[in-house]
Amino acid sequence: MTGERATRSAVARGRRTRLPPRWFVVAFWHGHRALLRATRRRFGLWRPKPGRWGALQLTTTGRRSGMPRRVVLGYVEDGPNLVTMAMNGWSPGEPAWWLNLQAHPDALVQTRDGTRRVHARRAEAEERERLWSRWAELDRNLDDYAARRPTGTAVVVLEPRDEPDRVP
Repeated sequence: MTGERATRSAVARGRRTRLPPRWFVVAFWHGHRALLRATRRRFGLWRPKPGRWGALQLTTTGRRSGMPRRVVLGYVEDGPNLVTMAMNGWSPGEPAWWLNLQAHPDALVQTRDGTRRVHARRAEAEERERLWSRWAELDRNLDDYAARRPTGTAVVVLEPRDEPDRVP
């Protein structure tokens, strides 16, 4: 759904869905990453299930530093691809991991099933609409949340890569 359509959708309902305070969202992110580190990734990653998204750890290459950067993201599967959204906690601005992927689209993903190399790209046109609709089935407030952002939310497709490459 485009940002304009999402905004109209939220306005038409006459109310905005509440989000947790920003400090809570950031604290949760840090806590989730700490749980992964403390348990050596035994807890904190899960597979998507019917009606629910999964959690993965994405390792990108920093666009300025060239250093590995890790983040935990929600995802759904679309065939062999993993799909996530560059939402930045529904705050303005693009998340750093998405900016890193735009500069260096090859990355490493760790899921509950193991590690795989991926190539990231933005979903466009019909593919974006289809994938957005899949996410909207999992999160009934998706359009309201997206309406809070001044720009559209990128739907990011992580395609498996077979060729050997440097691991970020």
